[in-house]
Amino acid sequence: MTTENEKSKMQMMQEEEGERVDPFAQIMEKVGINGRFQFIYNALFVVCLSYFGGMIYMNIILALNVPDHWCVVPGRNNTNFTLEEWKNITLPSEKNNRDEDKYSSCQMYDINFEEVKDWDYTKWNYSDLSKSECKHGYDYDRTWYKETIPSDEDWVCEKDLYMTNTFVVSRILEVVGAFVLGQLGDSHGRQKVFYFAVIATSFGRILSILETSSFLWFAVGVGIAGFAVSAVFMSPFIISMEISSDDDRTKIAMLQSLGWSISTTVLPLICWWLNHWMPFMWVTTIPTLLILIFSKYAIESPRWLINKKRFADAIRQFKIIAKVNKRKFDITEEKLEQMFRDQTEETVYGMASLFSTWRMAKNTIIMGFSWCVAAVSFFVLVLFSAQMGGNPFINFLFQSIVEVPAYILGKYVADKFGRRLTNSCSFLMSGIFCIPIIIYAKDPEFRGLLTILSTVIKFFNAITFFVVNLQGMEVYPTCLRQTGLALGHILANGIGIVAPYMVYLGTTYDIRCPYYILGVLFFLGGTAAIFLPETLHQKLPDTLEEGKIFGKGQKFFSLPKATEHYQEVSGKEGKLNDYNNTA
Repeated sequence: MTTENEKSKMQMMQEEEGERVDPFAQIMEKVGINGRFQFIYNALFVVCLSYFGGMIYMNIILALNVPDHWCVVPGRNNTNFTLEEWKNITLPSEKNNRDEDKYSSCQMYDINFEEVKDWDYTKWNYSDLSKSECKHGYDYDRTWYKETIPSDEDWVCEKDLYMTNTFVVSRILEVVGAFVLGQLGDSHGRQKVFYFAVIATSFGRILSILETSSFLWFAVGVGIAGFAVSAVFMSPFIISMEISSDDDRTKIAMLQSLGWSISTTVLPLICWWLNHWMPFMWVTTIPTLLILIFSKYAIESPRWLINKKRFADAIRQFKIIAKVNKRKFDITEEKLEQMFRDQTEETVYGMASLFSTWRMAKNTIIMGFSWCVAAVSFFVLVLFSAQMGGNPFINFLFQSIVEVPAYILGKYVADKFGRRLTNSCSFLMSGIFCIPIIIYAKDPEFRGLLTILSTVIKFFNAITFFVVNLQGMEVYPTCLRQTGLALGHILANGIGIVAPYMVYLGTTYDIRCPYYILGVLFFLGGTAAIFLPETLHQKLPDTLEEGKIFGKGQKFFSLPKATEHYQEVSGKEGKLNDYNNTA
């Protein structure tokens, strides 16, 4: 038990600092808040896992790419026609999404060309010829892909919605998984959810690789992976944030984002090199499972354990951190409980608690909308990149590599001008660049410009994604942090269900359709984001009560400034350690 003198000492320290000292920050200063353990944890579970997780998340998109295809029409071997001449004779023409004439992908003239004797087709009256669906199978353009899942299984024409439905199944199960695992992370622990997520995601992808011959089982595998995949990124991200200093928040978010971006940049190059969907899927799936080799560093969040009054478990986690950081840790369970005696255990009702007051409800709704816009635009841009013509791997690479400078710039701007302004401006810039795409999308002379503009939109969208995830981490209290992030993923993936259909509209009917929708969403997102509270230089809220008042009293037209306590806290390690030694 602490003596009256010790209580007075603590009170004097708090009054001297001008605000209540976060006891958890005191403990982390003692065990090492920026030490070797944090470096190892971030390297393994923030950067490497984000890298491998990005591959397992995105590999299905490249594996499901549909090459140009057309009907196999027997009889060409009896002639000396080139492939282009044979297509011109045997296939009807149709309009593509740019209003250009192209050979039909799914129809042929209903003639037995093996019995044709007079090949003077210039005299044929094509208007009198009947058409039929492909009777003899399909041939594929092998320029870029030796084999993809659709070309291997003929998922084209009457089965062309298989790919769209696959992405929809994945999005739906991501919604369900985020709902279930997000709340389990706050109620049963981040660590358990992390282990389950890595195993389930890997198993789901492996099932899909083995069962492409059955769309049902293929979709089941996609669904299992989708159910767990969001927690692969979410759980270690939250743990890292909760064991690191306030100054490191944007760095951790940037590290995870860079791991993701480097992964999705390398991914198309691996696919291009292997040139076959099956070895590509194996190579990009197995490494995620192998990350469990380093499970001894996969700790439970001590901040969460304290919030749940599991002080003995928290002590064990602190000792692991202190040992790796070569620090002495001698706080007992009784002392730890005494330090958090004022923190009463709250009743939390899952996601319903995110709407328990007007302020929390407002923040949750705006955060949710921001996630929705960022997610649907991300999925549309990535899926649409493969349909832009030219080298699909280079298109995909441009869409990914542009994220690297975006995250670096996003970190700088978010730390300089705040999360709120960065979020809003990046949304609005994305909307502005949709306008010239809508104007010039159908003009063949501006195809290169279309690629550049869509890449610029992806750049600003990456900044938005970076800041939205950072804000979600900082707005919600510890007792609801994973639940709040899970709700964001639920809403994002819920609206993400429409992304494949937006791409379908763009590829099948009018290439401008997705950009009309995205432009409106970007401007709405930019307007809404300005009403979020600023989280830069703010202590992470721990309790539900802190979450309810978070952002109250902030000036709307002002740039964030560090409080006196925030500026000086880095120089008070000695004082904090003095307190820890007496507490």
